[in-house]
Amino acid sequence: MNASTLPPPLDLTGKRVTVVGLARSGAAAARLLLQLGAKVSVTDAADSPDLRQAAAGLRKQGVTVEVGGHGQRSFADAELIVLSPGVPHTLAPVSTARKAGIPVWGELELAARRVDRPMVAVSGTNGKTTVTSMIGKMLERSGKSVFVGGNIGNPLSEYVMSGKFVDVVVVEVSSFQLDTIETFRPTVGVLLNITADHLDRYDDFADYAASKARLFSGQRAEDTAVLNADDSAVRRLAGRIRATVRFYGRKAAHGDESRPSAELDGRKISLQAPDGGWETYDLSQVGFAGEHNMENACAAVLAARCAGGIAEGIQEALIRFATPDHRMQLVAEIRGIRCYNDSKATNVDAVQRALDSFTAPLVLLMGGRDKGGDFHRLRNRVGMVVKRLILFGEAAGTLAAALGDMVESETVNTLAEAVHRAMATAEPGDVVLMSPGCASFDAFSSYAERGEAFCEELRRFQTSEGRADA
Repeated sequence: MNASTLPPPLDLTGKRVTVVGLARSGAAAARLLLQLGAKVSVTDAADSPDLRQAAAGLRKQGVTVEVGGHGQRSFADAELIVLSPGVPHTLAPVSTARKAGIPVWGELELAARRVDRPMVAVSGTNGKTTVTSMIGKMLERSGKSVFVGGNIGNPLSEYVMSGKFVDVVVVEVSSFQLDTIETFRPTVGVLLNITADHLDRYDDFADYAASKARLFSGQRAEDTAVLNADDSAVRRLAGRIRATVRFYGRKAAHGDESRPSAELDGRKISLQAPDGGWETYDLSQVGFAGEHNMENACAAVLAARCAGGIAEGIQEALIRFATPDHRMQLVAEIRGIRCYNDSKATNVDAVQRALDSFTAPLVLLMGGRDKGGDFHRLRNRVGMVVKRLILFGEAAGTLAAALGDMVESETVNTLAEAVHRAMATAEPGDVVLMSPGCASFDAFSSYAERGEAFCEELRRFQTSEGRADA
């Protein structure tokens, strides 16, 4: 695999740079900019104790920080603006600055300009965290040193600042990050799927899909694009990509003439190796569940092989792999009731995939902040496997209107109430599944915080059960 080629260097020494958004990526970008000699300001419209603490730490390092609002001077005086992924690139002062000729990058673009190593970048509406993690483990088991980060939680800027050199950089990339790239060039780009999501931030599905397609915009003929042949929106991109395209997909969906380079057949993956021969990978012993995860494994095997992984290491990683936290995670079994934390399911398609993984009666918890998804798409599957629907958060009314007539349902105010109602009504043999289908930002700072809250409420319920039995 060819190493990434850095774009022409941009000397930031003494340059005035404004970072917008003081989340983890924004803070990391600010520290990297300091390391590169820039004069750094950070601005965040929000205000909280955590943000103030982060701001205090940056001020000690010489960064100018404002929280609770964006001052116009922060943008007007900047020679470069760097956005955190959560900040819309259409924000009014950002748009004004761009029209004035001020470059606007994301943290990913900033950091990637300093990465001179082969890079694997994974995007898609669903499954990208799992596939990114899988690829990292497969390459590690193949004897390579690897950095795994990006949208998965460890900003790429952290790797750049570490001064370390690895064999391969593997990053999860969101559509928000792709909105602000210019020169970003993965040697292997992986696009898993494109389904309706974030329609609260994009004009329509086509706008969102175009954002995902930017993953391949910087690639060259010697690079590789790994595409899902079973996703029509992804498949249509093939003709517009300069890189070498390699498809993965299910055997039943394709004839011999369009056979993918990696083919999923039940619990087996057949892969066309670099020498043209075919290899087989066994999924019968893996520890993860769900048909969607078998598809994820197929994508990861192909990407890892393209990135220099070896067959033995890839197979070993498959057997050892455990799904990431907050994604179809079995977190408790109480009175014969299995409880799953799927807090990362923040859109309709992710909930559909979760529901497809079960046949046991489900008590389903959904809610949060609506992102514009069509919940009516879940009606058939909800009617088949869900025995009780418990709704919470801002979107509870929307969810009730779309799904409430399919099964017995109730609406509560908080996630804590939802957990206790679920456990009070579930019976041995049932599954309690939190697969919200919505963003977490009505009550939590992230899907991870929401997932931890779900687990904590289960622990409290279990403790109260123990006291009752005493």
